[in-house]
Amino acid sequence: MRILYAAMKYDYGRPEQGFGFEHYNFYDSLREMGHDIVYFDYMTLLQRYGRRQMNQRLLEVGQAEKPDLMIAILFKDELDPHVLRELKTHIPTMNWFCDDHWRFDTYSCQWAPCFTWVVTTAESALPKYAALGYRHVIKSQWACNHSLYRKLDLPFQYDLTFVGQPHGNRRLTIQALRNAGINVHVWGRGWESGRISQDEMIRVFNQSRINLNLANASRPVDAPALPVTGLAVASGGTMRARISRSLDRIPFGSQVKALGKTLCQPSGGVVSVSDDSVEDQNAHASYSEQIKGRNFEVPGCGGFMLTERADNLDQYYENGKEVVFFDGRDDLIKKVRYYLTHESERAAIAQAGYERTMRDHTYALRFRDIFRQIGFGEVGDTKSRRGVTQEVT
Repeated sequence: MRILYAAMKYDYGRPEQGFGFEHYNFYDSLREMGHDIVYFDYMTLLQRYGRRQMNQRLLEVGQAEKPDLMIAILFKDELDPHVLRELKTHIPTMNWFCDDHWRFDTYSCQWAPCFTWVVTTAESALPKYAALGYRHVIKSQWACNHSLYRKLDLPFQYDLTFVGQPHGNRRLTIQALRNAGINVHVWGRGWESGRISQDEMIRVFNQSRINLNLANASRPVDAPALPVTGLAVASGGTMRARISRSLDRIPFGSQVKALGKTLCQPSGGVVSVSDDSVEDQNAHASYSEQIKGRNFEVPGCGGFMLTERADNLDQYYENGKEVVFFDGRDDLIKKVRYYLTHESERAAIAQAGYERTMRDHTYALRFRDIFRQIGFGEVGDTKSRRGVTQEVT
């Protein structure tokens, strides 16, 4: 297929930080499947030309190139909803919503009607889309780009590692492990050790006896989120502008502190709801436990995964045979100690997790299923060539 791909190429749109999640996982998988890509890096083009001209360029490219499908991965309000609605009168369009676990009520519900199809990873979002009267929803899930995440057959260097940001209660969990005498290495923006590159991360997955995954979302479930500018929004623009700027620093959102809260109505509008103080909200906030890309990336490297339970994760991996779940810090510490001393059992689970990932959980399989549901039949991995990329400038 010929795909118009509208997403950020760089991490937060910042070239100095390297390629972003979308580029490594979505774009690279589609290209490896053999699809030809018209690459519309909207963040770079926005920075170069401004929002209005960038969106006009998107409309022109969509009309001129006549792709079989447009795939978008929204971030905030960079794209113009009017342009998106116009495009879907000419070509099928699809957006992959990354944060429906916590951002549906103030984001996804407003943007979904701008697209012919949407993809969600959140089971909990399905009845919400139905309540809106939006029917073209595809339930999918994160996966592994198996052309990138792979076994390297390297010797173990670490007992226990964690790669990710220290949001939510993660610092407390890491400290509890260290207090128990467990040597855990951590990397990511916000830790003293800082970020590591994509290649370095894959090496860590391969060189760790145990890879830890913490499933809590990047913000409390009850914390207010940012409504979309350019669509129907509630009052409080100044505060929300500050929240918007803070979102630039964290992928797919952060633990947002705000005084105003918005909820989508079935009509897609927004109503303003008064809140208690930020301190009271945070004191009583609970954290959603959502599946992460890491759940598939580590097993895809042949690594042993010790993960917090997450929404429907047992539908994708068998606990104790392909990955291992833990419940709370005491159970985490107990299982780390157990699997560090039971090497053959740990290796067998890692191998089973790898085989399950390659069999069921690659992005090639995910996209093949998505394209089938959209109506492209059995379009999938051509296995004959790598797709050609045309980058929009």
